[in-house]
Amino acid sequence: MPQTKLNTLFIVIDQLRADCVFGDLSAHLELPNIRALAKDAVSFENHYSVTSPCGPSRVSLLTAQYASNHGAKRNGTPLKRDTPNLASVLRDQGYDPLLFGYTDTSQDPRFLPPDDPRLYSYEELMPGFSEVVRMRMEGDSSAWEDHLRSHGYNVPPYPDMYRPSGETPDSPALYAAEHSDTAFLTDRTIEDLTQRDNGWFALLTYIRPHPPFVAPAPYNTMYDASAMPPALQSDEPDWHPFHSTARRKSSAASTVVGFPDLKDSEETTGLMRKLYFALATEVDHHIGRVIGWLKETGQYENTLIVLTADHGEMLGDYGLWGKMTFHDAAFHVPLIIRHPFAKARGTVITAPTESIDVTPTILECLEAETPHSMDGRSLKAFLDGVNPKDWRRVSVSELDFGNPIIPTAWQTDHGLSIDAANLSVLRRDQMRFVQFAGGLEPILMDVSGGKEDQNLTKNPAFVQTMLDLMQDMLCHRMVNTDGTFSRTLITDDGVKVAS
Repeated sequence: MPQTKLNTLFIVIDQLRADCVFGDLSAHLELPNIRALAKDAVSFENHYSVTSPCGPSRVSLLTAQYASNHGAKRNGTPLKRDTPNLASVLRDQGYDPLLFGYTDTSQDPRFLPPDDPRLYSYEELMPGFSEVVRMRMEGDSSAWEDHLRSHGYNVPPYPDMYRPSGETPDSPALYAAEHSDTAFLTDRTIEDLTQRDNGWFALLTYIRPHPPFVAPAPYNTMYDASAMPPALQSDEPDWHPFHSTARRKSSAASTVVGFPDLKDSEETTGLMRKLYFALATEVDHHIGRVIGWLKETGQYENTLIVLTADHGEMLGDYGLWGKMTFHDAAFHVPLIIRHPFAKARGTVITAPTESIDVTPTILECLEAETPHSMDGRSLKAFLDGVNPKDWRRVSVSELDFGNPIIPTAWQTDHGLSIDAANLSVLRRDQMRFVQFAGGLEPILMDVSGGKEDQNLTKNPAFVQTMLDLMQDMLCHRMVNTDGTFSRTLITDDGVKVAS
């Protein structure tokens, strides 16, 4: 057992699909360092983010709450200030939770003056973290930008700093690989942690492979667009009204800067996938640098390592780009956990797990108590080779596709109010059930054939299956209400809290 507190390295990669690591796409891209870590750790094969996009998914990851409980369900929706999260709990335990990157947390406006600069961006800081390196996609990334300027670059404002330097989308970025956002963040992380005493906690969040897709040389030519696996296609493109709207508003051109007339085609899909793979491989290289540093400094065997992603990416499947949909690729993400003193190594867990399980796992590994407000369950038993009793049979994700200020295409196309513009998707084995809050018919899919483009709700042979899954979803929502005071009672003897 360790003589000092464990170090913790918590890595979150933005928009990395699970099947890039282990699955259909994995044979097409190189991720040697992530896969090497998996062989020395426990991997969770059926792991899903409980919500999307970036802001909500990271709030759920760090608060261990479903979006329906924390309420910060859109980029820009504030998080209630007193919501317990991983950093605030660990700070109470004597840790200094360090942030290298970003959390995309919108601040609670009830406690700030209206002219506070933190109320002008959704890319703000989760309470409890010490921000060591400030990285943003759309907002202030002055540290990296100043770094580029110090090396002689003329840095244009966002998004032009991510514009390819040539005439084609796969032209190299304006910066060299050693000066990229990924390289810079890794350099600063290693530099800072080198000066820390044992027992540090670091959240390292990589922006890549999130679009805009632009890769520095030589990564931009690492893959052949013509050799990319083709996107999945629907026999009937407009098989459901939600999907029809999603497909109409989605385009490959939205993933790259400077090519608004880029046509959606097989060639374009191959080109964008090539760049996404390149960025993922670049991130893998730098993760290898951090793990190599842990080994070189003798800290690897005293460091809890957790690697995951906030959400997935459609990459042109079914004509969609991004993550605003119910398909598995939008939510299915990798999860790899290496506890240096756990019994299980190199194992793959097939039980359904969710992003809200990560924070309770870290807290238990660090011997900290998980607040009752957290919906997730610790995965530590799996790390010790034990299957927990009464583990969940399903996983559930939520997606809010409305906007209270400027109505979205779904709201206008289907006459949906802001409160009705959301969905929940439940997964049980090979079945998927999608329930919309209003205005759109539910979806039932059997994905055992590898496709997610049919609706079985009207098929008489699946009536009982649909009823069973509807009951699963209803029970799930009833069980997972806000648990902040669910085990607290005011009595004649004062406040009592159940263990």
